Amino acid sequence: MSTRATAPLHDFHVYDTTLRDGSQQEGLTLSVADKLAVARLLDELGVTYIEGGWPGAVPRDTEFFARAAGELELTTARLAAFGATRKAGIQVAEDAQVAALVDSGAPTITLVAKSDLRHVTGALRTTGEENLAMVRDTVAHLVGLGREVFVDAEHFFDGFVHDADYTSSVVVAAYEAGAEVVALCDTNGGMLPHQVTEIIEDLRARLVAAGHPQARLGVHTHNDSGCAVANALTAVRAGISHVQGCINGYGERTGNADLLTLVADLQLKMGMDLVPPGTFGETTRIAHAIGEIVNMPVTPRAPYVGASAFAHKAGLHASAIRVDPDLYQHIDPRAIGNDMRMIISDMAGRSSIELKGRELGFDLTGDPDLLSRLAATVKQREAEGYSYEAADASFELLVLDELGQVPSFVQVESWRTTSQQGRDGVLETEATVKLAGDAQGERERKVAIAEGNGPVHALDLALRAALRDRYPMIDDFELQDFKVRILDAQHGTDATTRVLVRTSGRGLEFQTVGVGPNLIEASWEAIFDAYTYGLYKAGV
Repeated sequence: MSTRATAPLHDFHVYDTTLRDGSQQEGLTLSVADKLAVARLLDELGVTYIEGGWPGAVPRDTEFFARAAGELELTTARLAAFGATRKAGIQVAEDAQVAALVDSGAPTITLVAKSDLRHVTGALRTTGEENLAMVRDTVAHLVGLGREVFVDAEHFFDGFVHDADYTSSVVVAAYEAGAEVVALCDTNGGMLPHQVTEIIEDLRARLVAAGHPQARLGVHTHNDSGCAVANALTAVRAGISHVQGCINGYGERTGNADLLTLVADLQLKMGMDLVPPGTFGETTRIAHAIGEIVNMPVTPRAPYVGASAFAHKAGLHASAIRVDPDLYQHIDPRAIGNDMRMIISDMAGRSSIELKGRELGFDLTGDPDLLSRLAATVKQREAEGYSYEAADASFELLVLDELGQVPSFVQVESWRTTSQQGRDGVLETEATVKLAGDAQGERERKVAIAEGNGPVHALDLALRAALRDRYPMIDDFELQDFKVRILDAQHGTDATTRVLVRTSGRGLEFQTVGVGPNLIEASWEAIFDAYTYGLYKAGV
């Protein structure tokens, strides 16, 4: 990893701070291995800069930069270390935190500097002039060592509203000391787009008057007002050429600007060439891969990359999409590596079911009676409590049933669960599953008994044991998630229960749904359908 800032600046910077600012999100903790893995994906995405953390202040970040020197081969991105200006009252060469930034080996260093006079006097407990000296000294010191230096003007927008003269003077001081970029930070996330535009225009006029007409500005926005991406977009329209954000909108409180949404808007809506088209098509995959690494999965409703971003539920939408998908989609989802989905629910009409069937590999176009029967069945079953929105596997089994092709691998004679508390106070749960033999005598009757951690777990284990002799590939499938929803809860313990089960195996991941008067019955249906579907997809 080179420490020399010899590469020319790009015309536009996409600066990712997931590894630093994003990791401040509640519940998000990254190991050094996690940070290295995320950095590789960010580089694959094509961002210009990856902010790796705060070496010297956070031991894990110090280790990250040490390992990155030998383990991280970046092809498109440049690694940046984040830190603060020198402390008040000491020489920059004697500041241990500044020395740690140098020792990190990062070719780019981003300094956070107070630009709101209230924070200077209240948080730093120093004078406005000393704060300006801290900015000048630290920037000049690092530039003198051959580093590319950016400055994050913390609380810039709020500071500008409070005292525009002082806040502007911090920006000027950074440029005069050699900073390549000053990023204007909406640290509290409370600005609205029109305010961002007005303030940037005012600042531009002040920079021209100070003799810096070509000064390069960036923007760093938070989402506390719900406007992080909008504020960054309006900043770009006002002439800013450096945007900061986090993948999937991670970050403290309500998060930073979602960098994927921001880049997609800039590239697909505003015609800016930021990420190579071939790479851009991998955006959805990369978003979800990072979500898995940080254990914060992409929300289904995330713009562009969410599972529901191009999902259509209403029958009216389906009728139009059958004619032209663009009628109800703002872009072609393939441009971002996503795909259109049809959701089956009680709102579904024949067009929705036809399109969903096509998505699953069934051509139902020439059978209007079948489509009508399926639509009626879906509406009836949804009224009973079923939900096919997130249970494509159960819907596919429903279609197969209507086509007379539903697989029947076993005949269930009976199943039961029992629970009893022993004298030692331990609750013991047991399940029994009995599979019938076939009429030809080719398969004998099978009885399996299993103990589990609760009745559903025991039932799952018993069913797997009963199926294993006939279908050993059942062990390739594993239940990954189990969700329970109590319907018509006002009925108390007599309420209907819905269970969703997510299963994976053999390269597949699918969900099934079960509904019943109690948790165990609903669970049995969802689990039995899961194994039926898995065996069907396995080609049994």
